[in-house]
Amino acid sequence: MTDATRRPGLRAAVAVGTVVLVAAVGVVAAVGFGGGDGDATQASGPAATAPITRQTLADTQTADGELGYGTTRTATAKLSGTITGLPATGSTVRRGKTLYLVDNEKVVLLYGGLPAYRTLAPGTDGPDVTQFERNLKALGYTGFTVDDEYTGDTADAVRDWQEDLGLPETGRIEQGRVVYADGEVRVESHQADVGAAAQPGQAVLTYTGTSRVVTVDLDMDDQRLAKRNAKVTVKLPDGRAVAGTISTAETVVQAGASGANGQSGETETKIEVTVAVADPKALAGFDQASATVTFTASERRDVLTVPVAALLALAEGGYGVEVVDGDGSRIVAVTTGLFADGRVEVSGSEIAEGMTVVMPK
Repeated sequence: MTDATRRPGLRAAVAVGTVVLVAAVGVVAAVGFGGGDGDATQASGPAATAPITRQTLADTQTADGELGYGTTRTATAKLSGTITGLPATGSTVRRGKTLYLVDNEKVVLLYGGLPAYRTLAPGTDGPDVTQFERNLKALGYTGFTVDDEYTGDTADAVRDWQEDLGLPETGRIEQGRVVYADGEVRVESHQADVGAAAQPGQAVLTYTGTSRVVTVDLDMDDQRLAKRNAKVTVKLPDGRAVAGTISTAETVVQAGASGANGQSGETETKIEVTVAVADPKALAGFDQASATVTFTASERRDVLTVPVAALLALAEGGYGVEVVDGDGSRIVAVTTGLFADGRVEVSGSEIAEGMTVVMPK
């Protein structure tokens, strides 16, 4: 190796949180690497060195979260009239039960992800019909086929259901008579009073899920962390760490803080992540408390690693490291993998665990 292969020593490592994302490394004005005489003496003083180690690297990041019941949603009226009944805050409403009353007639909770958007009657068809018929069957009504067609048989079963609810037996499901949620709900707050006039679009109440969860708002740049079913670690206010899983991750637009003139600030787009813990009892006793969540975006097990600062950018492209070889050293090419915690995964035919690399000055 001639003097032309020696590195000047320009290097930098940029870390985001605890995760090293990129590294600007020393430039090697090399015409080749490996082989040759391999000697690379230092201009002044002994060089710092580090071993090549075998370990697990993980791209992790910690974010603040909030303990609670997850995303708050709003039930809005679609029927005109007078609000005559509301469930108690903190109470649970299940499938087929009354969410609130308009003109003393029940607005019923059903399960599903598709909002009710039209009247259902014989002759209509579509996924909203399928969703409704599944609920009707789950409530114990029979005599119809669960499919995407609202038939006369469906209407007959609906009349039985309406009779049991004390509603007019029309065989039709008017828009606003049912509210769909993913599952049973916990009533969080009232947005209108009993006796208030109900108008289409008016907020009636807010609700959440019934399970205690951790909610984290991530920046859009951290989308790599928000993978559904990914495992996370939650650190509770009392210092305990519990295992968790990302159950949902959805993009939300949040209003900015109000300014001095009372007007809302600019909106922000966030990724709202909901984390369910393996042991829900561990969250008992914490009400609207904060927690920290550690996400793992990727992990590499049993790989060779060197400090990021040991990487050299080769003139012919790619990266290398300077390996101590007897009384001298030689530069060998490596392939880089995951960067994390100040180290980088490396592989190559001329490196092995236990070797020593030179750290550029």
